[in-house]
Amino acid sequence: MDNGTQYAPKYFMIAREIIGGIKDGRLKPGMKVPSENEIISRYKVSNTTARKCLQSIEDQGYIKKIKGKGAFVREGSIVRPATRILSFTRNMLEAGLKPSTKVLDVRVLAENYSAEIGGRLYTLRAPVCKIHRLRLADDIPMMLEVRHISLSLCPGIEKEDFTQSLYDIYEKRYRHRLSNVYQELGATMIDSGIQDFFDLSEPIPALLVNGVSFCGREVILEMEKSIYRGDKYRFLVGAT
Repeated sequence: MDNGTQYAPKYFMIAREIIGGIKDGRLKPGMKVPSENEIISRYKVSNTTARKCLQSIEDQGYIKKIKGKGAFVREGSIVRPATRILSFTRNMLEAGLKPSTKVLDVRVLAENYSAEIGGRLYTLRAPVCKIHRLRLADDIPMMLEVRHISLSLCPGIEKEDFTQSLYDIYEKRYRHRLSNVYQELGATMIDSGIQDFFDLSEPIPALLVNGVSFCGREVILEMEKSIYRGDKYRFLVGAT
């Protein structure tokens, strides 16, 4: 067991084990997963823990519940809660996948960066660090992102290892914790312009996310433009 999971909540560990069974084919689409009572008996946990475990697996899109019958494996995509501040790394770990990152470009810009999000123009004041990354899960390309980061708030960040979680860098080196994230979701295509990044031979629908992240009242830490492959993601509104 690695250091990242040895202190994880019990429900998370059980959920990860069940998801592992789904991923490796032991639990196939249409098969019933352990019930609350079976989880309680097998893992010696409370009904609250068993309920949270199944809810976590359902929230991630791996199972569907049928009233009076139980929970069954579904052909699902990864669920990303739209109302929760959640890094890609954490999202993939919660889904039972191994995250990794390819850094495509890092540069320092001397000019401001602006983008219209939700009908409002947001501006990140120079100097700005621009990073371009491809995010993968179990070595499958999942998301292509461009992020602009305030160098006034994060001096020297351009020298960091961007294969790791940006959120971890913000918190551990700069003591910045995101207080709010505002994202605008739209539809786009992964086509000939970026198709090769995703190892795709044909265009597929995708989700385009334009976002602005704050580390204080109206204090912009970063802005993003990300493309999530539509066959792997679902954004869930109202998640906790």
